[in-house]
Amino acid sequence: MSTHYKLKPLALAVSLALLASSSVYAQQAEQAQPTQPQPEQTEQLDETIEEVVTTGTRLQGSAAAVIEERRNQAFVADILGAEQLARTGDGDAASALRRVTGLTLVDGKYVYVRGLGERYSSARLNGANIPSPDLTRNVIPLDIIPSTIIESMSVQKVFSPAMPAAFGGGNIDIRTKTAPSEFEFKVELGVGQNSNARDGFTYNRNEAGIPADIANATVRYRGDISLRNIIAVNGFTSTENATASQQALAVNQGLAQSLPRTIGLQADSLSPNYSFKASIGNSFDEDYFGGTIGFLASAAYDTKWDVSARTNAVLSPNAQADCSTTLNTVEELAASCYNTIAETTKTTETERMNGVFSVGYQLDTHSINYTKLYLTDAEDESEFGIMQSPNGSNLKTIVGTGITNREHSFRYEERTLDIDQFRGQHTFLDWWGIGFDWQYTESTAETDIPTDLSYRFDDLYDGQGNYQSTVVTGDNNRAVYQYVDMEDHVKSYSGNFSLPVTLAVMDIELRGGYDFTDKARYYTTDRFAMDNGSGLSFAVSDSLDDVLGASQYLTNDRIAANNFLLSYREPTAPGADDYIAVQKIDAYYGSFDAFLTNNWRLAGGVRWEEFKQVSLATSSLIFNRNDIETFYSPERIINGTTIEDDFYPALSLTYIGGDDYQLRFGYAETVVRPDIRETVPVVYFDPITDIRTIGRAGLQSSPMKNYDARFEYYMDNGDNYTASLFYKDIARPIESVLSVGDEEYTLNYVNGETAEVYGIEFEWLHDLGYLADGFFTTGNLTVSDSEAVVDPALAGNLTNPTKRMTGHSKYVANFQLSYDSANGNHSSSLVYNVFGERILAAGIGGRGDAYEQPFQSLDLVYNYYPDFNSKVSLKVQNLLGEDQDVTQSGITVQAREVGQTVSLSFSYQF
Repeated sequence: MSTHYKLKPLALAVSLALLASSSVYAQQAEQAQPTQPQPEQTEQLDETIEEVVTTGTRLQGSAAAVIEERRNQAFVADILGAEQLARTGDGDAASALRRVTGLTLVDGKYVYVRGLGERYSSARLNGANIPSPDLTRNVIPLDIIPSTIIESMSVQKVFSPAMPAAFGGGNIDIRTKTAPSEFEFKVELGVGQNSNARDGFTYNRNEAGIPADIANATVRYRGDISLRNIIAVNGFTSTENATASQQALAVNQGLAQSLPRTIGLQADSLSPNYSFKASIGNSFDEDYFGGTIGFLASAAYDTKWDVSARTNAVLSPNAQADCSTTLNTVEELAASCYNTIAETTKTTETERMNGVFSVGYQLDTHSINYTKLYLTDAEDESEFGIMQSPNGSNLKTIVGTGITNREHSFRYEERTLDIDQFRGQHTFLDWWGIGFDWQYTESTAETDIPTDLSYRFDDLYDGQGNYQSTVVTGDNNRAVYQYVDMEDHVKSYSGNFSLPVTLAVMDIELRGGYDFTDKARYYTTDRFAMDNGSGLSFAVSDSLDDVLGASQYLTNDRIAANNFLLSYREPTAPGADDYIAVQKIDAYYGSFDAFLTNNWRLAGGVRWEEFKQVSLATSSLIFNRNDIETFYSPERIINGTTIEDDFYPALSLTYIGGDDYQLRFGYAETVVRPDIRETVPVVYFDPITDIRTIGRAGLQSSPMKNYDARFEYYMDNGDNYTASLFYKDIARPIESVLSVGDEEYTLNYVNGETAEVYGIEFEWLHDLGYLADGFFTTGNLTVSDSEAVVDPALAGNLTNPTKRMTGHSKYVANFQLSYDSANGNHSSSLVYNVFGERILAAGIGGRGDAYEQPFQSLDLVYNYYPDFNSKVSLKVQNLLGEDQDVTQSGITVQAREVGQTVSLSFSYQF
């Protein structure tokens, strides 16, 4: 943005000074080449293939390859294939991953592994580290990765030296599709609707961002657009026509009039959800070298609406289990559970577009591939409602004082992820079978919020609680405009060497590699407010039918009549609400994988990793040397710098009991690092929790020791069963802690003293053909517990210094009952997912910990195959009609309607 004309070059200079080019590990599973039939066998094989397609079960047949890959992994991993994604009807990576053992989904975007928060998981794309376009998370929101471009996903729950050392519960590698072996063209159309989203609320969106006049004025007046400073900068003096103050007022109000001020809500019938997907690909033999050239291109678009009633409350300090959660009478007010309680309606439209292009060349045992991914994700939100304050210093209630606070807010956020990736795989058969695979990836994530507005009013009621009018009070911050911009740039490159060695007593593969990642982030916020300079209240609505348009009151005449003034709300030095951050990770590893005998397999190695990070809270108001010395003083740079390096060993021992079972044991040492945003003392609102959040400088990494044991049993008919034990010992765990004001919570982060998590997992694929033809079941169950010890001296008046870990669930369950018809024309699945209650944040001041309550998700997916090329799919989500709730001390403090979604799609493959 133009207001940051000096900071951005400085941020880039700091980035360049600290960082060099780097890379990241990219390990690709080799694909077996199909055996080509002899010409005279073609006719017979065609008939055989057709027979298999029409009589075989779709999921059980397609699952064989991914089960075999999981079985052959030296370290424990779960694999999801493309057909399994189609089976469950999941449209993106996040939705699909909740089907994996021990994984749960938060806000439809973030994956929790083994009941732990998203900080304990990481995601990569074809082995490359890529940035997150999410303002509030360092991990990728996996809902932006469409399932149509996914070949498979590997979830590795046991650390191996070829993986990043920042490993807590699991590492997810999303493997994208490459060129098909023959011509393929596929189209898909879909339509659907949420039961809550037939009617909602829309507004006339403005995507222009900061008006140019205001951007220029912020620079001209150095962030101070008060009348006093406008007079000083322009040298205004009184004339016959106007005083100096009147001239300055005209300048200020002229700037205010350049803001978008015609934004009002209107009730509207919403369009259904719809989607379009298409892909085309082919491969060609070239005669010059004798290789194969292939390509794959795909594009997709989808839009969906969601309307939900929401409740957000702040618990009063003396709230008891029998206190009142309703505010309909004076008696209920006196016994209220809450300091404040807000009841709102939120309408969200989400639009996503993505394009993928991949081209590759293969010659003998060598292949090179280039992939371009461009993903966009936009969310448009409007929210309105009232807040009552039955306790605290600012009493406002319908029954009692006859006054409530009203707020109308509008927010439009655009996120883009742009990735360019080169990959290569080479096997040198003439040089002892040496293998080398590599990748180089450059990616950019951008988030732009050109609209983030809130308008504040008071609603007035008579003594019987009947609505009378909505007024604008004579206070500051009657309308607040905020503009946000974030850019993340990542370079990632890596290489892996392998050498197979056959000795007299064993076969062993030796591996080694390098892994580098460079990251630079730039984040800015500009905030402006409209203040009612007259100090007088005035009505903007006298009917609830008209109150939706109340936010359109800021006309030119009203600004002049009430002396509305525009103010810039950027903190002055040393305060800050912007930040820059740079990160560099250099790593090398060596490992081995040895088959000691026919029954024993030993794999292990060590990884050395150096981690460097600088994160600095800064400001747009940097105009001179003094400002630079304030924000970039040696002390601030040192406090915002983390430099650490260490060795991270891993060992896995497997007993292979023939073709029937395997028994695995694993040990590893890893680390969990705080997100960049958590290490900067800058305030933001977390969109998942709706809680004001602030980072903490000096937050430390958490070393971990990981212990795993796993038993896998495979049957001849494809059934398989798995049982696992795990234990994690964590030093300095990062925990979130709530502090409480009269009207809102604030969440902060602290390092605890110690933590541990332990549990057991079960997983199965079981054919139910003995009960009914075509039926089978898959599922998994994780039961675990955890304990974190936090020093109360570091977190204020912490209610429970010893508690479960933040984000941990005691159980996670996934059950899937599926059916495949004998003729191959029908398949269906009933999919159930549930997680145990998990701590959102630790409570203080006698208030209990805040727990997100279990959400029981039951979905139905039905697929009809009229012929080999086409498919009709029906999906019904949230059959149980569950809603989301958060409780504190057994009392609901957050609630959100979810609704049921029905979708229908048709696809055809040429």
